[in-house]
Amino acid sequence: MVRKKGTDSAGGESSQSHDTGVGSGRGSQGPPQQLGRGEGGGGYSGGGRGWVPQSQQPGRGGYGAGGPPEYQSRGRGGPSHRRGYRGGRGRGGYGRGRAGHGSRGVPFPSGPSRPHVPERHQATEPFETAVTPQPDPSEAGSSSRPPEHVPLTEQLQHLSIKQEASQAIQPVPPPNKPLRFPRRPGLGCEGTKFVVKANHFFAEFPNKDLYQYDVIITPEVTLRRVNRDVMQQLVSLYKCSDLGERDPAYDGRKSLYTAGSLPFESREFKVTISDDDGRESEFKVMIRLAGRTELHRLRQFLQGDQVDVPKDALQALDIVLRELPATNTSYCPVGRSFYFRDELRKDLDQGLQAWRGFYQSTRPTQRGLSLNIDVSSTAFIQPLPVIEFVTNLLNRNVSSGPLYDADRVKIKKALLGVKVQVTHRGNMRRKYRISGLTSQATGQLTFPVDERGAEKSVVDYFSETYGITIQRTQWPCLQVGSQQRPIYLPMEVCKIVDGQRYSKRLNEKQITGLLEFTCQRPKNREDDILKTVKKNAYADSKCQTEFGIKITEKLALVNARILPAPLLKYHDTGKQKNCLPQVGQWNMKDKKMVDWGTVNNWICISFCSKVGPKLAHNFWTKLADTCLIYGMAFNSVPVIPPLNASPDQVEEVLKTHYCKAMNKLQRQNKELDLLIAILPDNNGSLYGDLKRICETDIGIVSQCCLSKYVLDIKGPYLTNVALKINVKVGGSNTALAAAIPSVSDRRTIIFGADVTHPSPGEDSSPSIAAVVASQDWPEITKYAALVCSQAHRKEVIQDLYKTWQDPVRGIVSGGMIKEHLISFQRANGGHKPERIIFYRDGVSEGQFSHVLSEELDDIRKACASLEPNYKPTITFIVVQKRHHTRLFAKNHNDRKFADLKGNILPGTVVDSDICHPTEFDFYLCSHAGIMGTSRPAHYHVLWDENNFTADALQTLTNNLCYTYARCTRSVSIVPPAYYAHLAAFRARFYMERETSESGSRLGSSRSTRGPDGSVAVRPLPALRENVKRVMFYC
Repeated sequence: MVRKKGTDSAGGESSQSHDTGVGSGRGSQGPPQQLGRGEGGGGYSGGGRGWVPQSQQPGRGGYGAGGPPEYQSRGRGGPSHRRGYRGGRGRGGYGRGRAGHGSRGVPFPSGPSRPHVPERHQATEPFETAVTPQPDPSEAGSSSRPPEHVPLTEQLQHLSIKQEASQAIQPVPPPNKPLRFPRRPGLGCEGTKFVVKANHFFAEFPNKDLYQYDVIITPEVTLRRVNRDVMQQLVSLYKCSDLGERDPAYDGRKSLYTAGSLPFESREFKVTISDDDGRESEFKVMIRLAGRTELHRLRQFLQGDQVDVPKDALQALDIVLRELPATNTSYCPVGRSFYFRDELRKDLDQGLQAWRGFYQSTRPTQRGLSLNIDVSSTAFIQPLPVIEFVTNLLNRNVSSGPLYDADRVKIKKALLGVKVQVTHRGNMRRKYRISGLTSQATGQLTFPVDERGAEKSVVDYFSETYGITIQRTQWPCLQVGSQQRPIYLPMEVCKIVDGQRYSKRLNEKQITGLLEFTCQRPKNREDDILKTVKKNAYADSKCQTEFGIKITEKLALVNARILPAPLLKYHDTGKQKNCLPQVGQWNMKDKKMVDWGTVNNWICISFCSKVGPKLAHNFWTKLADTCLIYGMAFNSVPVIPPLNASPDQVEEVLKTHYCKAMNKLQRQNKELDLLIAILPDNNGSLYGDLKRICETDIGIVSQCCLSKYVLDIKGPYLTNVALKINVKVGGSNTALAAAIPSVSDRRTIIFGADVTHPSPGEDSSPSIAAVVASQDWPEITKYAALVCSQAHRKEVIQDLYKTWQDPVRGIVSGGMIKEHLISFQRANGGHKPERIIFYRDGVSEGQFSHVLSEELDDIRKACASLEPNYKPTITFIVVQKRHHTRLFAKNHNDRKFADLKGNILPGTVVDSDICHPTEFDFYLCSHAGIMGTSRPAHYHVLWDENNFTADALQTLTNNLCYTYARCTRSVSIVPPAYYAHLAAFRARFYMERETSESGSRLGSSRSTRGPDGSVAVRPLPALRENVKRVMFYC
């Protein structure tokens, strides 16, 4: 160990360490790093009913697909700039208009002109009170002429806006008024009734109060584990004396709970504990009475006699119930989960391993307090010598020679923040947290040894002091301690400490391995949950002996129903006009798409050397035949011959090939409909680059096909590709045959919204918000999408509604909601929607009130900006997938209520027993499980002006799950929420590409700070008009 001389004291674990576990967040790319974990931390967090003021919000970034291409603005409060107008015959999208490109004879149809970018970055301006009419087809050549601006009010004078007598609109509460979520309108009755088991274990708690005490430990410690050690030592020393025989429950931070009062209100204790090296540390512990936690209020809430969640009582009981696993040394706590240190582990790729454990959370339900316990798995860093870990990480022989710069970047990213223990000091295994790597090789590192400036090399120091010869002198040292006074540790004298969760993004091989480790059939998962409950022995723990809380050891029996599958409609020219799905799936045999699209003009590029022109021709011929069989109009000959190209020339190749095709088509006044791209199986950033260029630059929808499917063509794959192509060119695959409950009676628009956040470790990348909206009432099958970037990990969608000051037009309004409403109006004969149903994905319970207050207000403002008295009725529903409630068939072999794998059947809905005591929520398993145990989606209604009954909303949601465009299966969450997630995921490819230290290209579009210190988010590039009107994200 070498300490670089400095003025500050060096810090080992005590001064530099921090918790390695991170809260569950919504990652933007790839599956979540921890499988089976719920969102948020702490116990039940459904409280927080207060409104959050809208003032002092940060400036909003522009959204890529937001607004007509002739305008750009800076975001809220910034000036707008005129942009060149790209006229012509563009694809009409859902309005069925045909579209177009710029003037004839141009080598490359250019996009809108780029104005000067101001310091705070421009954002594409959404639709405002001035709407540009569609140009006449005869003006296709005038790509540079700006259009005339006709106020929307003048246009609406010519539109017939017919609305039935609407229901009374609930006023939006002012910011200081408590927010109340809708009460349950009763239980549903539709469907076949039966009983399922749920992984909830009901708890009985005594009718007496708990006492809460504040805890202050000096010196302050950041690790819960150390705090718990201090408290356990205190209890063992003073329980029979100063604590009055009380055995408290401690949260590892600042709060302590007892079943009765302690014999003092405030007292300071002195405690001495020893660390792993035998070093003793003394702590002062101040315990001070904070108050009483009244459990009778929780009982009233569970019985429905109280509306507000008594969060303090729920938190207290949750801490008491977590005391047992939290103090068990055979468990490794991470967030809400506990992982087994002594059970089977699975090695993953590059020095990681999968651990299995369990998740535990206290939940209020209609039948009282419940303990939700589920199986959980996540990735940990293998406790290897650092040299061995680095060898596994780089996956090559690195025993001799220096490391490349790319290797150093990869090693630093993997090891940053990881705890290691030294192995060169005998039994003294001191632990440190890695803060970086040295820029110099170990053999070149020196440090001062006296005040005169004499220096000694690290290699000589370890040889003379410890008799250790450093072998890898060309490798960097690990840097630990503080930045002011770092400590250098050669990698070969360090070993990774056991029990550290890997919180960074996993690669595909690691994700696959973790999924295989996690995947369990329902019967096996159920057995493991019961084993965990038995192993924890809650009846013998202090939760019962000291606090009187009794936990049942049996899975809860819950009333459920199976909703019938809806009848699906296909085109009348097919042999089979209607289809009734069986167990959540069907096929396209003898069917034709209900609204087929047209692909007259298309091009093909192969970026895979294995797929030449002959193989590509064979593939597209079969693909065209498949599309024709299902009713599409598909020309089997491309506009120009296909091209083979190198992936590293994707932008040049795309634009050149596109220009050649357009030069030929423009002479015939035609447009290009589709690009078919054949990609290598391992294509790195090629897929994202191709989508970004096609959708934001040249303006064409594309279908990518992996070479392995092109070389081995199978019918189901061609069917799947045909379904995707049809919706990308404006068609629709299927629709519900019968009228849709609570949708077909009045013009209704259904929104889906989601926000995806950067992967762990990306500290400055923006979050991406996406909003999709149905356009084809009453079928509800086609969804237009808009996307925007916003502040890092900001959950509330910033650009639903926005206003800014224009120097010419004054205050201008726009936003994603307004643009979708205008688009719906154009596609439906000038009629605005009378009802709005808003499915919001990705919101945790603790964010319910904040997200609703902000986003509902924006929806209202967007509607009022169209017309002052325009007030459609709104229903706002949160969709949650990251929860831990699982439903099991009472008999896994009963085919009447379970499938062949033992999973519950599609359409299973639960709205009693384990749901919220008073609010309107339900669990719906709308899909057939493919692998493992099916996870139902949780729907929670936060606002309802449409007065849905339980049956109406559950049936609507279940039926919509059968209209997902990309496959012939019902899906696990309602399609608009699913589409919003796809669009947000796609938009992350649009961010600017930067080169990292390793030379690889990374998506960044990083946030920057303006002159006033506020964070300005660089907007996404705008989607081309002919792209954003179709389901390009499918």
